[in-house]
Amino acid sequence: MYRGMSRRTLAGVGAALALRAAPGRSGADRPALLGGEPVRSKRYPSWPQSLPEDEKDWLEVLRTGRWWRQEGHFVRDFEKAWAERLGARYCIATANGTSALMASLHALEVGPKDEVLVGPFTFIATINAILSQYALPVFVDTDPESMMIDAGKIEAAITPRVRCIMPVHLGGNVADMDRILEISKKHNIPVIEDACQAHLSEWRRRKASTLGHLGCFSFHKLKNLPGGEAGAVMTNDESLYRRAYGYHSHYRTPPNEGPADRAACRNGINLRMAEFQAAIMLRHLMRLEEQARTREQNADYLSQLLREAPGVMPAKMYSGCTRNAYHIYMMRYDASAFAGLPRGRFLQAVRAEGIPIGPGYGPLNRDPFLENTLNSRNYRAVFTEQEIAQWRERNRCPANDRLCQEGVWFGQTVLLAGRRDMEDIATAIRKVQRHAEALKKT
Repeated sequence: MYRGMSRRTLAGVGAALALRAAPGRSGADRPALLGGEPVRSKRYPSWPQSLPEDEKDWLEVLRTGRWWRQEGHFVRDFEKAWAERLGARYCIATANGTSALMASLHALEVGPKDEVLVGPFTFIATINAILSQYALPVFVDTDPESMMIDAGKIEAAITPRVRCIMPVHLGGNVADMDRILEISKKHNIPVIEDACQAHLSEWRRRKASTLGHLGCFSFHKLKNLPGGEAGAVMTNDESLYRRAYGYHSHYRTPPNEGPADRAACRNGINLRMAEFQAAIMLRHLMRLEEQARTREQNADYLSQLLREAPGVMPAKMYSGCTRNAYHIYMMRYDASAFAGLPRGRFLQAVRAEGIPIGPGYGPLNRDPFLENTLNSRNYRAVFTEQEIAQWRERNRCPANDRLCQEGVWFGQTVLLAGRRDMEDIATAIRKVQRHAEALKKT
């Protein structure tokens, strides 16, 4: 039985979808790409969504002139509120998600000659944060069904140079943390959770970002909790908190503490969050839970509908994932179920029906920017030709290569619409599937 739906209800939904797509409705069944009527013309919700009352705190920051975190209170208020929401002991508000990752890597003293184990199916910021420390990202192949790092392949990638493991909770789904934490404990290798897309996601009822040694968030304007450009480091370890905090603020001490001990200071950088960002996010934080429930309900319903369209497979959730934030609704596309219709043509046809679908990430482990970086003067001063050659041999990810040809997804705003809007997605995909042969020929 599908969650929340009886067999009779599900049958009714199927009948409704069939009726809406039935031939003979004045071109309704012909794909829009072939001159037919699109499934929908209405746009999905825009983002970010602001309310008039959101201006109050922002204007307070503007008018008081207390724009810096040391002068105001909004950044500290946000750190406290976000830590309490997640059940974490410490939160450090940063300028963006990338800087949160950088501060976390610094806290673990990741640096030249070190290796960080990471999945290749992720946004480039995850990798750039590692490269900023002059360490090497060592890619562990992807589990295509979950579209995240294959925890079963992590141990084989461990060398004496591995300094930490960085699983990415992609799209709001959660990586296989039971196995990752077991490996971490066995080999004494710390874990940094890249939870930049996983606001309120959970693993066995514990919030993502609080399971490893450190966790990181992004609050980019497109994220489920938007702040323009902002981020956060989470940890329960006081020493890691102090190192990460020091790095993000030129090694100044945390607020409400005495002057910094200059003898203990190290190199730092300015990665601080501004009061404006925190004022905006505190308002959006009030609506985050309600929006999260809406995304979950619509994602669950959409998954049920897509089971009626073989060839489009939603990403698997591991049994320990007790909440998916659905920043991205991720799927794999099987062209063989669509008469061999290439993925690019499938995406083009679905978009023509009024559905904002897009491709997944590309093969980041084979992106030219990596070779350009490793051939730079700075990296050549750290790593030998032999070390780079060995790195290249280790970074073959055949499962990820296949996934990069199959991945498709929707952004989180699609899931803020209504149930009828989810039906439009399924209707459009089934319509394209029925006419795949004709679409392939044009």
